[in-house]
Amino acid sequence: MKKINLITASFIALGLTACSSEQSVSTTALTQISAPGAPGVEPFWAYSGKTGIGTSYEQYKAGHYDDSAATGKVSKVWFSIAKGMITETMFGLIHQAQIKDMQFVVVGKDFTVTENDDLDVSIDYLYKDEAGRPLSLAYKVVSKDKQGRFSLEKHIFTDPNGQTLFVRSVFNTDLEGVKAYVNVNPYIDNNGLDDFAKVTDKGLVAWQDDNFLSLQASQPFKQATVGFTGISDGLKELKMSQSLGTTYQNTGEQSGNVSLLAELGDISTNTTFDLALSFGQSEAASLKEGQASLSQGYQKLLDAYNGKGDAIGWQDYLASLEPLSTLTSSTADNGKLLYTSAMVLKAQEDKTHAGALIASLSNPWGETVSAKTGSTGYKAVWVRDFYQVAMAFMAMGDTKTAKTAFEYLEKVQVTARTPGNGGDTGWFLQKTHVDGELEWVGVQLDQTAMPIMLAWKLHQADVLSDQELTQWYGKMLKPAADFLVDGGLAKILWNDTQITPPATQQERWEEQNGYSPSTTAAVVAGLVTAADIARKAGDTKNAVRYLETAKQYNSEIESTMFTTQGNLKSDNADGEYFIRIGQDKDPNSSTTLNANNGRDGFDKKQILDGGFLELVRYGVRDALAPSIVKTLPEYDDESLIDNLQVRYTFNFADGSGSFPGYRRYGNDGYGEDEVTGNNYAEGGNNTPGQRGRVWPFFTGERGHYEIAAANASNSLNAMKQNTIKNTYVKGMEAFANEGMMLPEQVWDGVGNNKAGYVLGEGTNSATPLAWTHAEYIKLLRSLSDKHVWDHYPVVEDALK
Repeated sequence: MKKINLITASFIALGLTACSSEQSVSTTALTQISAPGAPGVEPFWAYSGKTGIGTSYEQYKAGHYDDSAATGKVSKVWFSIAKGMITETMFGLIHQAQIKDMQFVVVGKDFTVTENDDLDVSIDYLYKDEAGRPLSLAYKVVSKDKQGRFSLEKHIFTDPNGQTLFVRSVFNTDLEGVKAYVNVNPYIDNNGLDDFAKVTDKGLVAWQDDNFLSLQASQPFKQATVGFTGISDGLKELKMSQSLGTTYQNTGEQSGNVSLLAELGDISTNTTFDLALSFGQSEAASLKEGQASLSQGYQKLLDAYNGKGDAIGWQDYLASLEPLSTLTSSTADNGKLLYTSAMVLKAQEDKTHAGALIASLSNPWGETVSAKTGSTGYKAVWVRDFYQVAMAFMAMGDTKTAKTAFEYLEKVQVTARTPGNGGDTGWFLQKTHVDGELEWVGVQLDQTAMPIMLAWKLHQADVLSDQELTQWYGKMLKPAADFLVDGGLAKILWNDTQITPPATQQERWEEQNGYSPSTTAAVVAGLVTAADIARKAGDTKNAVRYLETAKQYNSEIESTMFTTQGNLKSDNADGEYFIRIGQDKDPNSSTTLNANNGRDGFDKKQILDGGFLELVRYGVRDALAPSIVKTLPEYDDESLIDNLQVRYTFNFADGSGSFPGYRRYGNDGYGEDEVTGNNYAEGGNNTPGQRGRVWPFFTGERGHYEIAAANASNSLNAMKQNTIKNTYVKGMEAFANEGMMLPEQVWDGVGNNKAGYVLGEGTNSATPLAWTHAEYIKLLRSLSDKHVWDHYPVVEDALK
């Protein structure tokens, strides 16, 4: 850890401050040199249910992001909004959070109110078309004091040509003697400890090693202080006395969980302050970024961010998506969520490693997740989520991002060069940082199949040429297909396991090993598409081998995963249905699944999930195949005991309608505790009582099945299309929050609700979830095209 002589530096800063004509610091407060109380309170992440995320839109240059005269400087700043507050803001790589939150504080003669207190909050977009569809990820957040003493309107976006989060705050109050403050809790370099902070004549600065952030304003701060969060940060004093009696110039030589606090000034009617939260590899660089943004001013930056005039911004990205206008007709909200989803997916791509698509710009249940050390949360690459998003980019006409994403996948495939690998190669890593750094190393065979499937789709759409397909076959796709046939030893970090396909070490929920319908659907589709690619590449021998293996796996699906002796107790259960997963090849045996997330293992025949629908989606089974049709009654059965029930019907209070939602599977423990109401893993991952909730993207998956089933029965007429739109499309739209962010999980009304969740609205799991937004876009494309978007005709034909 770098150390500097902060006492000397602070005296210099004091001298500069005293001499500066640009800085007006109150003389009523007792100014101390170094703040006491290191390291401050224990750090945790922010609330994960984001109502907004944002970053600037940047253009590729030859499939990469690059500072140049043609494309301009690449902004690598991302922000999030939750409960009306600016929360985790990233700089550098997309997972590198630099702050936990940034909030405003309003102080009157007898009150102090922070944004973290209970305010009435609404969120909207700053730039929309005539139909109310967002045209950029610039936000307007309005927070109102419940006692009517003041209101605060924030405009939030980034400088598209700099490393700055720009925030305009507009205060309104009829009271006299009211002041506004701003408070920032830095979490430099993705953790809440090890930070230093100080007051300078130009603004407030925090840093860790060579990572710096600065807070500057368009008007000089009236007062400024730094300290250790919860101990000497000034907030407690403001709340007790409505003033800062003591200010600190720095946090001394001991690092910790630091805080920045500055008085903006007196407020009355339409009092406006512009702020720049800026980042750099040095103090000078960070301050320079903020000064440049403030010098350009609000309107110029916002216009550039939006893409007005000659600037290239978000509206230009939306305009480049040719299918968008057609897809709008398949929405139930006139395209509002569609436009939002398109931008949300693009915003969740790293800008150093182009094509790196993360799962969510959030840390699930962040308020109770320690930030003592770095954590990516969902700001990381899972190839399965990645595939869903890449296919959504294709569906909305962004073939450049889809192709760049595919090319990125080479970075996360296991090869002889993968650090620490002592086993076989070809499979794709479970979870990695966007730069490819290893994080989780379980083998999920669907994640090894999906890159092959994506390549086939890209070639069919003429996004990959014949030559490119052949090159990628030799470099990445053949090793993956070989692993799907031969399996091998996974030996890296903790993992030392022999994999024998089609049995997977982990299925799509990363919790069980064995024979899974959803995993097998992807494996079969992956091998059939691999066979087709191999033929095109001239590798006839392996083309035959891949296809023969796919047919073998396909022939065993029902015999290994479809029970005829099910023991679910309900009026609709006839004992014949697909199980979620089994560790052995006998679907009628009574083997017990592994305990997970605090839930004891159950007889495998009692656990349902929607994975069997993937067999239809990819073309492995016809929509009207007996095994599929026989499973639907159990999957839809709302009379099952709650722990085993998967489907829930939601009737929204706004009268929008009645819509189906689905849990991942029966006996799911990945969610809030139904007994205590605590966050997931608040008492440890295996706390009894944890309960997985409804995931909105399953509503989309079911909508896709309904399209396939209607096609299979020649009944996809206008009436049926309208029914699908008003049930599944509208259902997904109903699950979006006020900022039109689609969540991972929504509250289903079961158990202790001490958090105050609203039925059908997102919990504190992960919002926005890229997979959910991707599923929504793909459902619109499927409905518009009148056939399932990520269906593989080559699979259907090969297995006839």
